Amino acid sequence: MNVHLEKIKKNIEPLRQKIINHKVYSIIKNVDDLKVFMQYHVFAVWDFMSLLKTLQNNLTCTSVPWFPKGSAATRQLINEIVAGEEADVDLNGDFKSHFELYLDAMLQCGADTSQIEKFIATVKKTGDFKQAFHFSATPQAAQDFVDFTFTIINSNKDYLQSAIFTFGREDLIPGMFISIINDLYANFPTEVSIFKYYLDRHIEVDGDHHSHLALQMTANLCGDNELYWKEAEQATIKALQKRIELWDGVYEELMKKNIVSEPAFVSIY
Repeated sequence: MNVHLEKIKKNIEPLRQKIINHKVYSIIKNVDDLKVFMQYHVFAVWDFMSLLKTLQNNLTCTSVPWFPKGSAATRQLINEIVAGEEADVDLNGDFKSHFELYLDAMLQCGADTSQIEKFIATVKKTGDFKQAFHFSATPQAAQDFVDFTFTIINSNKDYLQSAIFTFGREDLIPGMFISIINDLYANFPTEVSIFKYYLDRHIEVDGDHHSHLALQMTANLCGDNELYWKEAEQATIKALQKRIELWDGVYEELMKKNIVSEPAFVSIY
């Protein structure tokens, strides 16, 4: 593997381990806890699509008249992932984006979709993220996560966009979380089946093939430019830190919820 890719993978491994072993997973005990998790995570599902479409716009020709642009291998990678993410099939075999599938999963288990829906509607109408965050009462950790993603998107540096896509979004679903969802599904199949399907599809379509192609894409875009590689590593580290902070936000909210929901001790003496 490219020496620069190896260096990034080595340097970010402690952060990856923090994400994979984050304490948030251990306190998701029931469907109500899962709802809180999803109400935060849905913002990352949405801005992933914006990051992916930015890469498609930058690395392929999406205007008319059409001309060949960049590497054909890179075009194939981006277009394949976009097709898988933007027009996959749901449990009924109907075409749906993974974001829409996630919303279906939230509705099935009773999670509140009003924040993400108000946020998207406001951004679509005004283009003002700050206003959208305020109007939708988006949790601060989710705001910070989306803000960072769009900082990279608006940098117009495709090698940075590729880096956080490659290292900051892949291979971050730990076995522990999959096990928790499987247990919830076993007990509450009519509430969790769509979310389980979403995770299964996410793992399937983001398997080794896409990961290897994404690594090659980042290597191609950074090339022999040492500054590009340095910036790519810094952006990747920041992206993983933002993921940790997002999970911290979920953890803190779950802890508050569980403390409030526990019955107060009342002495009978």
